[in-house]
Amino acid sequence: MSHPIPLSEPLSMLWRDDTAVAVNKPAGLLVHNSKWAGPKETSLRQLTARQTGRRTYPIHRLDRPTSGVTLYAFSSEAARAWHHQLRQPDTRKIYLALARGRIDAPLTIQRPLKEGNAPRPAITHIQPLAYNADEHVTLVTVRIETGRRHQIRRHLSRIAHQIIGDTTYGKGRINRHFRARYGLHRLFLHAWSLHITHPFTGERLAIHADPPPDLLQVIHQLFPDRTLKSPQ
Repeated sequence: MSHPIPLSEPLSMLWRDDTAVAVNKPAGLLVHNSKWAGPKETSLRQLTARQTGRRTYPIHRLDRPTSGVTLYAFSSEAARAWHHQLRQPDTRKIYLALARGRIDAPLTIQRPLKEGNAPRPAITHIQPLAYNADEHVTLVTVRIETGRRHQIRRHLSRIAHQIIGDTTYGKGRINRHFRARYGLHRLFLHAWSLHITHPFTGERLAIHADPPPDLLQVIHQLFPDRTLKSPQ
């Protein structure tokens, strides 16, 4: 479980124009309220609207425990255009994760994931960055071609490389160890960058959100010689 979110602190705006805004989502916040999320609470959508003074429309979702790049449009027309662009082949969504076990080489997971009553195609690409033998964990980047619910978490769990801190698909014993030893009280999954073509101007955008301090301190302890560079 994530620590309480300080709702009074200003959000980090990563990019903005007249059609949309990219926000660095803190872990623990809902992207928006829905009937599936339970009782209504203050969401990132509301905070973004409050800070920008504009009505906001979510373009894509991040799970509550995930942090990082999140897009909102300022009109329903813009939301449709951005959502269409998000599904184009040249759009790249890259995540940073800490996975259980050793991953030595790049791998691609192509396993359908059930949404509703039907399995849907799902493709996830994994790139290892560094391995810690003492804790038997691998720091990885993840790129998804599809956007199924909990796709990264479910795919990594299916190949026995569960994400550290995942209370739904992960290992409780390992999560407790990382809470006690490293102070990690959340899912180690961060939406690190979004590469997308602007649907109205044609400009190629590369939007980055630096990993937050709670993840960086774990990285520095596990991989002291590793320098993180934003994905290109």
